Amino acid sequence: MPQLRLTALAVTTAFWALSALPVAAQDAPAMPRDNFPVNVKPGECYARVVSPPRFETRTEKVLAKAETERIEIIPARYETVEEQLLVKPAGKKIAEIIPPVYRVVEDRVIVKGPSEKIEEIPAVYQIVEDTQLVKPATTEWKKGRGPIEKYDGLTGEIMCLVTVPAEYRTVKKRVVVTPAQIKRTPIPAEYGTIQRQELVKPAEVREVETPAEYKTVRTQRMVSPAQEERIPIPAEYQTVTSQVLVSEGTAEWKSILCETNTTPGVVLEIQRALLAKGYNPGKIDGVLGRDTADAISAFQKANGLATGGLTMDTLDKLGVRTRG
Repeated sequence: MPQLRLTALAVTTAFWALSALPVAAQDAPAMPRDNFPVNVKPGECYARVVSPPRFETRTEKVLAKAETERIEIIPARYETVEEQLLVKPAGKKIAEIIPPVYRVVEDRVIVKGPSEKIEEIPAVYQIVEDTQLVKPATTEWKKGRGPIEKYDGLTGEIMCLVTVPAEYRTVKKRVVVTPAQIKRTPIPAEYGTIQRQELVKPAEVREVETPAEYKTVRTQRMVSPAQEERIPIPAEYQTVTSQVLVSEGTAEWKSILCETNTTPGVVLEIQRALLAKGYNPGKIDGVLGRDTADAISAFQKANGLATGGLTMDTLDKLGVRTRG
């Protein structure tokens, strides 16, 4: 019995040393008793563990490619037909030309129109003499002589006012006796006789009808024009899977294994259950070592279980039952 209690103590001590949350709990100050879980039976152990956020996998259809359409061109359809093409339209052709009929007539025509002869009669001039004033008559004072003349500076000098006659010159100039004149002599028109042809009967053209000419040809005639056909292409969708947060992660009190309710047998069952589910617990020896603690933590995270302690939910998920 002392050996069994020592082994259980060693297991519990190792578990608490390797679990992060219990170690943190040992370093934290003691909590008030009001924060402890209630309705706990003697021999049960609880720890505050972190429950991870819970996600829900949802699948929805999203539009991958919008609805569109494909356009197909239906070519025009033709058929071969025979047609009569007009090569030469109907018309007329000249069968005979009857020349015009003329007669000769004489006409009196003006050979030279009426006109006039223009003669210039020159002007008649004569030479006449003309006296022209060169300098008009003037008066001027000249010295005179008398019975009493100047003897000294006190006597007066004799001055007489005399007339100076005008001066003239004779010039010859040419004057018009009869001015120049224009003499107009009319010249009568001159006439002559000419012969000309006068149309008596115009030329005549006799025409005959000519039928139209046709040619038979093979041609392509369109039966139906080219058409456009629009073929709808439905939209394409794809299924998208996403994780939707259902609830946030919480820290709460959970029932866990502790030195009170943990035995090497329980640890052995835990190690075997971890190995069966693909998690390597290390050596299967009933000792909760580091490898086993890491495997438990990995199993809890993979299954969305609370971490930070070996909770009873983890044991239920592993299928391990503790003995009462």
